[in-house]
Amino acid sequence: MDERNKQGQRVTIIGMVGNVVLTGIKGFIGFLSGSSALIADATHSFTDILGSGVVLGGLKVASQPPDETHHYGHHKAESIVAKIVALILIGTGVGIGWSSLNTFLQGNIVAPEISALWAVLLSIVAKEGMYQYTAYVGKKIKSSAVIADAWHHRTDSLSSVAALIGIGGARLGYPQLDPLAGIFVAGMIIYSGVKIYLTAIHELMDKAPDLEVIEKIKDIALKVNGCKEINDIKARYLGSNIVVDLKICVNPYVTVMEGHGIAAEVKKQIIEQIEDVVDVLIHVNPCTHKERESD
Repeated sequence: MDERNKQGQRVTIIGMVGNVVLTGIKGFIGFLSGSSALIADATHSFTDILGSGVVLGGLKVASQPPDETHHYGHHKAESIVAKIVALILIGTGVGIGWSSLNTFLQGNIVAPEISALWAVLLSIVAKEGMYQYTAYVGKKIKSSAVIADAWHHRTDSLSSVAALIGIGGARLGYPQLDPLAGIFVAGMIIYSGVKIYLTAIHELMDKAPDLEVIEKIKDIALKVNGCKEINDIKARYLGSNIVVDLKICVNPYVTVMEGHGIAAEVKKQIIEQIEDVVDVLIHVNPCTHKERESD
């Protein structure tokens, strides 16, 4: 297993352990204190455990080398995992929203105990710290699955802020704020889930990298001695990696061996200078008569 996947699995396991502790604390205190917002927040933390488990499995699959049935490797497993995490988030948001709405409509809401406030403050600090750490690692290793898991932590942190407002308002004489906070939390969770889901869909549909990356690939290729022109360029994401298809133009009078050497150097330079690029397939074309004259 390479260092990239080791880092991704390490941060995911740390997140799972933290969520187990937080889920237990928030669930227990939420039940004793009678806080709908805190129970909703605990439920969200529980889904973080499930989501992290899915991410962990996906990272293990994505780290496997190409085989007879997957010639291009298993990199897209990360995008599939991000999609699953997104669906878990959306489902959780719908469930929390429905439960909180029922509590609000039923009335007879009792303000939660002060212990609920301490529990939610602990959750805010812990989950924001987990988000910052997981997001840092996710961006460092360019893993959509780990970044999705980080946003799972961030939405839990934000939901805890909403729960804090709801619990605090309920204790100040506005008990309706507690279930309303639960509804607000649900909305944030659903929004985050949809955002992650759309990102994963783009990756699975072979989304092209930014135009700046395409231009950089062109510039690198044209600086190689013997590469006269770029006839065509296509690039797509393969999980967190980029693969490139390139058509270059060379002097039509060079030998096959020389043309192959030019293409090999173009490929070498692109992979060395753009760290996300893992493969470049190059087709060599002869230059036109006009280009030949300017050679």
